[in-house]
Amino acid sequence: MSNSGISQPSRRLRAGIVGGGRGAFIGSVHRIACELDGQAQLVAGALSSRPQTARESAAAWFLERAYTSYEQMASAEAAEKNGIDFVIIATPNDLHFPVARAFLAAGIHVVCDKPLALTLAEGQELVRLVEGGTALFAVTYSYTGYPAVRQAREMVRSGQLGELRKVMVEYTQDWLMEPLEKRGNKQAEWRTDPARAGLSGCVGDIGTHAANLLEFVSDCQIEELCADLSAFVTDRRLDDDANVLLRLRGGAKGTLVCSQVACGEENRLSLRIYGSRAALEWHQQEPNTLIHKPAGSPWALLRTGQGYLSPAARALTRTPPGHPEGYLEAFANIYRGFMQDVRRVGLGQAPLRDYPGVQDGLRGLRFIAQTVASSRAGSVWVKLQDGKTP
Repeated sequence: MSNSGISQPSRRLRAGIVGGGRGAFIGSVHRIACELDGQAQLVAGALSSRPQTARESAAAWFLERAYTSYEQMASAEAAEKNGIDFVIIATPNDLHFPVARAFLAAGIHVVCDKPLALTLAEGQELVRLVEGGTALFAVTYSYTGYPAVRQAREMVRSGQLGELRKVMVEYTQDWLMEPLEKRGNKQAEWRTDPARAGLSGCVGDIGTHAANLLEFVSDCQIEELCADLSAFVTDRRLDDDANVLLRLRGGAKGTLVCSQVACGEENRLSLRIYGSRAALEWHQQEPNTLIHKPAGSPWALLRTGQGYLSPAARALTRTPPGHPEGYLEAFANIYRGFMQDVRRVGLGQAPLRDYPGVQDGLRGLRFIAQTVASSRAGSVWVKLQDGKTP
């Protein structure tokens, strides 16, 4: 088991990473987010299954210890006097489960990219391991880290919107409009391969982000859904577009649209929530602004960094009003909450868990599985939780 307990609350945490080496986008995002607040430093990694790439990637990041396999890394870091406090999993989906299992068995805290695992059964096993052990587990549903998103959640929870009636979330991109998987694009290759990506392409990659954001802000779980998934690019093995009708706990209805073949869209994630007294609207490409639409009154633009925002929103803000904060800062806010808990646990205190965890990851896997099941059955209504059709 890991012997890297935290005896001094003032020392930097030591982080490791599996995957995310040269040619990977998300590895650098995790590294920057992890180190942004100066609370942790990346010191070890198994950045590629190819030994030369692993060594070169580790050297480029000036890591103290480089490994050629995650199994070797988990064993060695658990035995190392100055071993890592937590590991970052930035691999394709098919490796999330075995890597997480290895480090949980070593007693090392885990930050895992979404989705939680390749299959629902793997996700359920990770939940069992986390809940039966002592290691913390975070899933990087990074869009919940924006201050404006936290403000929106606080306004919903405080009743400012009244009774929720309709929720609409949209996540559209255009980067897979062409068959890049046949042209040597490694990111497209694994994301369109069922053996590496899982049951779904678009829904698993970005739709699960949209579903998590919707539930996080509305504070209402999706209970039933009706999905229509498509693969518009010829011979593509997984979906690249989805349209989903939603029924939420408490009676609200919703829609979720996600696509990676939406011409002209870069990374358009938008959320609208309509209540009986007011509505809210947020766009990830303009993340510092939350639009408040009270009934019978002019719209108000709520801006990140202003003193009128909730304590929850202000706590995630790093810059003065008018200075843009974006994706990396939001990602880092997930790490901030997680690392604070790593310190608490190291000092014998209870964790706060104010970040997406293993249960959120499991809900994401259920959402993926049930959208696929609904679409394959002819776009029928299915229950999210137990997999039974009503």
